[in-house]
Amino acid sequence: MKIISASYILTCNNNFDILENCAICFDKTILDIDELTILEQKYPDAEVINLPKNSVLMPGLINPHVHLEFSSNKTSLEYGSFMTWLNSVIQKRDDLLSTCSDEVMQKQLKIMQKSGTTSFGAVSSFGNDFEACLKSPQRVVYFTEILGSRPDAVDILFDDFKSRLRHVEDNANERLIPAISIHSPYSTHPILAKNALDIARKFHYVVSTHFMESVAERDWLDSGQGEFNDFFSNFAPNSKPMSSATSYIELFEGCKTLFTHCVQAKQEEIEKIEKIGGSITHCPVSNRLLGVGRLEIENIKKPMLNLGTDGLSSNISLNLWDEMRSALMMHFKADLNKLAPLLLQMSTSNAAQALGLNAGEIAKEKLADFIVCEVHDDTQLESLALALILHTKFTKATYIAGEKI
Repeated sequence: MKIISASYILTCNNNFDILENCAICFDKTILDIDELTILEQKYPDAEVINLPKNSVLMPGLINPHVHLEFSSNKTSLEYGSFMTWLNSVIQKRDDLLSTCSDEVMQKQLKIMQKSGTTSFGAVSSFGNDFEACLKSPQRVVYFTEILGSRPDAVDILFDDFKSRLRHVEDNANERLIPAISIHSPYSTHPILAKNALDIARKFHYVVSTHFMESVAERDWLDSGQGEFNDFFSNFAPNSKPMSSATSYIELFEGCKTLFTHCVQAKQEEIEKIEKIGGSITHCPVSNRLLGVGRLEIENIKKPMLNLGTDGLSSNISLNLWDEMRSALMMHFKADLNKLAPLLLQMSTSNAAQALGLNAGEIAKEKLADFIVCEVHDDTQLESLALALILHTKFTKATYIAGEKI
């Protein structure tokens, strides 16, 4: 049992309460929160850690959407438009996968740890990232992904998916949690999606999916036209959309689902996602690099929003502080001192809720996954969140399950 005190504690709860000159008592979970002197009296045998002046204690960051399998990418892929990027991914995928070794992925996981990411959602298309995730001290919600649109390959693809999922289930523990990803409405046959979602409902697995990322996807699902029409004609002439946007969302009823991107989603689709209890993962850097537009977060209820980096196939960093800084610039009309607390909630409590983790807040009975940062002497309380986002790159300390890593 330990007690740690800080100048500021960011709870990252719904009200974004900030506690001054308080402390927490913890082991694997947070046992108590109060003034240091009171906790010392209540827990006289606890080890006491006094953080320096201007230290900030807050929940560990949670990145709900990462593609580690493309971590070897630096300048191989082409940016600027979604279809240009997608074609470059298909062209260079094998080379990127072959050069993305365990060592490469572990290096990125170390960077994520150093920047304070204590939990993340790993979206895995091939299973190449499994060993790196299994070895990580972080909590990993491991999304085994299914995709494929050819009706004649449904059985083969589903058998392969089940095999990869079973491997995850066989190795599951308190820090490696099986989950399921349905790639997207344009790439996954509805039969595959339904079969995988039946498994998710049966075992209460969290689900992730890409949805309405680009204008090309919007045009394809609405009318069967646009850039995807030309794209699919190269693989399967006379292809047609496999579902509408609305019918795709309805597939996920009864599943705890993260809908990633949603840049081109209509307001009624956002409301449909809310109605079925879904959340929306915002990836601002990826959206900018692929030229898909800006997610209008001001039109989405705050608890629904969480923040992800996507993978290095469409980003230059898996550091959530970098992502938050980019979001500050992307949403340029928002009040900075209102946007900053929201971004911190999106990267902690909201993400924890989306992934089904008992973390993301400094509160009693939550997991003791927290980080220590610091701010300057003259930082005002009302601008504390903004100061953290602007000036933090790496943490002073990171704790997972009460242990410093």
